[in-house]
Amino acid sequence: MRARRSRAVSLLVTSVVLTGFLIPGADARPEGGEVLTGPEAAAVVEPAAVGPAVVEPAAVGPAAVEPAALEPAVLEPAVLEPAALEPAAVDLDEIPAEPPVRPPPPAARELFGADCDTVIEGSQVTATCLNAYPETDLLRLHVECDRWWDVDADSAAVALPPAGRIELTSRCWKEVRSAWVTHQRP
Repeated sequence: MRARRSRAVSLLVTSVVLTGFLIPGADARPEGGEVLTGPEAAAVVEPAAVGPAVVEPAAVGPAAVEPAALEPAVLEPAVLEPAALEPAAVDLDEIPAEPPVRPPPPAARELFGADCDTVIEGSQVTATCLNAYPETDLLRLHVECDRWWDVDADSAAVALPPAGRIELTSRCWKEVRSAWVTHQRP
């Protein structure tokens, strides 16, 4: 059985390697002192800042890598110069003057609508409803049949008073595809 490297070791190696790539770019400043970003920064990298493999600033592409750079390199601790420790420049025009507008809070839950449990047994549908709210609820049971030739059913509206309980039933000739109850104010 082959031993696997742990995730912590992999993350450590990855962070050390990425840090080695970022440090030369952090010191990419022209003699005038202004900060460069993007491709201009890559062209200003000093040869001494790269490490064991020396790359000329003008060299670009596959010819830029010397054969010595293909050998395993020894990772040495990086020394940051004071110029590399300066804070990053922030464009204040990109920051909005005010925070974004918050969406309005959702409306308070309305106290209406009986609680219904729908049970499908073969071709028979039964909905048992209980109205726990202070308003009368008009209920309708809707049944959608699975077969194309089987007629779907919608019951007539039935009034359910407050604290009332009712059982609504309907059926299809064969299988039932779905069933649901709709609520309406009187």
